[in-house]
Amino acid sequence: KKDKKGVFLSNAPRPNKDVIQFLKKLKMEEGYLKYVQTSGEVALESLKKKSFGTKFFHLGPERDISLFEGLEKNNTTIENSEFILCTGLFDQHEQDLSFYKNLLKNSLSKKLICTNPDLIVHRGKKIEFCAGTVAKIFEDIGGNVIYFGKPYRAVYDSILTNGERAFVIGDNLNTDIRGANNLKLDSLFITSGIHRAEFKEEDELNSLLKKYKVSTKYFQKSLNW
Repeated sequence: KKDKKGVFLSNAPRPNKDVIQFLKKLKMEEGYLKYVQTSGEVALESLKKKSFGTKFFHLGPERDISLFEGLEKNNTTIENSEFILCTGLFDQHEQDLSFYKNLLKNSLSKKLICTNPDLIVHRGKKIEFCAGTVAKIFEDIGGNVIYFGKPYRAVYDSILTNGERAFVIGDNLNTDIRGANNLKLDSLFITSGIHRAEFKEEDELNSLLKKYKVSTKYFQKSLNW
């Protein structure tokens, strides 16, 4: 109503078109989907430019292969790869984090490209690990990670143009709110999202913000359309 530009910025390790289709399934009107950007889309641009080489090892579930559509021939074994493209965890090893430590320990000379910095995600009442968890394991054993997505600058540079002022809404203190802090933007923290188990009472907010070393100007329980 106020003619503001609205951007959906997602850490989904998939192209923009996939997320747009997903939001349509959630009954979101087409008019709200003019500006959508994903960490996957920004990572895809780097693949096309061969920023990290040509041959990669895809570390993630089969459902994420749309990320490198047209570049499937460049997907190879971890031994023959020039870099590791991480979109998440393998379906058959969703909870076994030690598997990834063993898988990656001999590839520390290669860069790991993380297309979703989130550590976890809620799917209903279920908590699932994301690519960010695998990236942290790789860093902990001495590997070098390149991140695409919130809170890292590249994904914001891809949507904020001509000195646009932005207001950030998000439920993840590590990514959404930290990203806003990094860019010195005001933010609204949604408390019933990723941190729902940590946020019980309003007076706990300050301690929660201190725990994650971030700040936010506003907070509310939910966001609906």
